[in-house]
Amino acid sequence: MATTRENGLIKGLGLVDSTTLVMGSMIGSGVFIVAADISRQVQSPGLMMMTWFVTAALTMIAALSYGELAAAMPHAGGQYVYLREAFGPLAGFLFGWTMFAVIQTGTIAAVAVAFAKYTGIFFPYVSDQNYLVGGGGIGVTTQQGLAIAVIVFLTWSNTHGIRTGATVQNVFTFAKIGALIGLVGAGFLVGRNPAPVAANFTGFWRHAGWNFDSVRLVGVAMVGALFSSDAWNNVTFTAGEVRNPKRNLPLSLALGVAIVSALYIACNMTYLNVLTFDAIQHADKDRVAAAAASSMFGPVAVRIMAAAIMVSTFGCINGLTLSGARVYYAMAKDKLFFRQAETLDPKTHAPVFSLTVQCIWACLLTLSGRYNDLLDYVIFAVLLFYILTIAGLFVLRRTRPDMERPYKAIGYPVLPAIYILAAGLIELLLLLYKPNYTWPGLIIVLLGLPVYFIWRKKAII
Repeated sequence: MATTRENGLIKGLGLVDSTTLVMGSMIGSGVFIVAADISRQVQSPGLMMMTWFVTAALTMIAALSYGELAAAMPHAGGQYVYLREAFGPLAGFLFGWTMFAVIQTGTIAAVAVAFAKYTGIFFPYVSDQNYLVGGGGIGVTTQQGLAIAVIVFLTWSNTHGIRTGATVQNVFTFAKIGALIGLVGAGFLVGRNPAPVAANFTGFWRHAGWNFDSVRLVGVAMVGALFSSDAWNNVTFTAGEVRNPKRNLPLSLALGVAIVSALYIACNMTYLNVLTFDAIQHADKDRVAAAAASSMFGPVAVRIMAAAIMVSTFGCINGLTLSGARVYYAMAKDKLFFRQAETLDPKTHAPVFSLTVQCIWACLLTLSGRYNDLLDYVIFAVLLFYILTIAGLFVLRRTRPDMERPYKAIGYPVLPAIYILAAGLIELLLLLYKPNYTWPGLIIVLLGLPVYFIWRKKAII
């Protein structure tokens, strides 16, 4: 039964709801696509799978570490609160700023456009070539129009309260998990192709070795896998609305990440069971899952995969929309965002203003057409904040030893330290080998510095 906290938020999320929020926010369209780019970079089936195994291990370590922070500080805003408590309000603000400017809103925009692209397979009128307004590269396409409509609809549905958002999340998460299990099951039971299996697994570790070059290849290629596995932390943003958060938050983080990581690894093994490595590398428009399904089921697979990705992206947008608004709500309570964002609807107890401003900015990013570039830029920033947050675990153990910790991070201090070192190495590799992607992300974070001091000085509306 849902209960109301003193601050007005409804504790309406149980363990199942929290776990589906973790899984639903993680699974978008990435797992169906990024294997092509990863395989081109690493040039080896073994290193391709190693990329996913390392990503899974790091993500699980991070989730187990966040579990301690979530159980100790079960407040709306989650990661924003952890950074604020460990390093001060500026660190929390820079995270919230980057979330609002690019990470959350840019991902919402990109995933909404992905939904619209796959809708176009069923309704060709939905295209980046057909214009609702304008034309010739200037205007609003039907694809952008549908993406915006989905963002607005899911924002509206979430203004009806946490239970409405959770119900949508549960339905679509179970549907997309079912679709992934179906793809994996078909790949191992029906579509296993002896020729690709022999070709892929005979030279499984081709072009690989125990050397720095292999480490470099995997580290740089992990960008796609990390993005596909990102947003698992979003459940912490809703901590103020989780029942028995001291138990359910750590458990949902561990369960959600474990299930999704296992499915991702199984999906990529499916690709290697069905397609040659060359076919994975050169899949049409990088649609590896569609190529695998087509190999198993023929032309009808295009529609099957389109429907699966539409379900997946719709649920992902809902999870991102629901959770992101709670960060801005927490920032507003600290006078670091628009003051009205700390208000809740008196009937639904939803942060309606926070949801609305997030919706507006995500729609503008959709119209800009630059969200994919922005997302490429911020993987450096995303990892940076993960590193800082897990470093905060060490800081808070030292500065606040008496803090109640119902759950303590498994493997502390070894596993969190391994995460910081490994993620730090990936950051260094990205700086060295993908500078065009890393420096813009760092600049976006640093742009938050003057904004922070202006906000503190002016106490904006």
